[in-house]
Amino acid sequence: MVAAVANRLSVGARLRLRLVRTEYWLARTLLPDVYANDAFVSFHRHAFLEDPDFQRAYERGARALGGQDWYQWEWRVHIGLWAAANASQLDGDFVECGVSYGFLSSAVMEFLDWDQLGKTFYLLDTFAGIDPRFITAGERQAGALDRSELNLRNGMYVSGVDGVKANFSQWSNQRIIVGAVPETLEQVEASSVAFLHIDMNCAPPEVAALRFFWPRLTPGAFVLLDDYSYRGHEEQRLAMDALASELGVPICALPTGQGLLIKPVR
Repeated sequence: MVAAVANRLSVGARLRLRLVRTEYWLARTLLPDVYANDAFVSFHRHAFLEDPDFQRAYERGARALGGQDWYQWEWRVHIGLWAAANASQLDGDFVECGVSYGFLSSAVMEFLDWDQLGKTFYLLDTFAGIDPRFITAGERQAGALDRSELNLRNGMYVSGVDGVKANFSQWSNQRIIVGAVPETLEQVEASSVAFLHIDMNCAPPEVAALRFFWPRLTPGAFVLLDDYSYRGHEEQRLAMDALASELGVPICALPTGQGLLIKPVR
């Protein structure tokens, strides 16, 4: 199991996290019914936080970080669990491109009692940050490589696969694939895919992943784009919009920062 990652964060990273969380705490204190976390503030109900099944799954996701939830991704994970639960009713395996510590995928596998489904979860990542070969000139200019290296040093990105393998050893029906997308895509043996989660913080591998898996996606399959609506990730959004237009399928922008795409049933 991964050690407590928060203990490895730099002083600067800890201060930034503390400052942001103080702002969220003030929002929740002044307006107790408001959800405020993960760059997302909502005045709507968030009763899913009280669901024991959600709580169990979320706690298991946090264990991938060593048990200290410094992501505070509740609503984002709620979306992921909803998509995964619906996808579990379809034919096809699950794929995650951009795993890092495995927070979301661990929560999904716990939520669905994974080994009882008869599906394989393919988990693809460099486990060493963004591969600089695939960063566009615009992303490089915007500091994507610098952020990746900083996040590796801070512990925000996983650096090494051993702890990830230990985290997922709870389940048999999973396969960890180490290396850069698109070079590793051919190692995914699934003939059909029901759930695809893309979170690589870099446009070219994300586009390559969706283009590669599109023919394999089961009609009705769910594609979740982690950074689609996030500020600072415009190249990812524009690249995905261009591909979605080519495929004839619109992407739904979510206030969590994610994007959601469902393969049409034709």
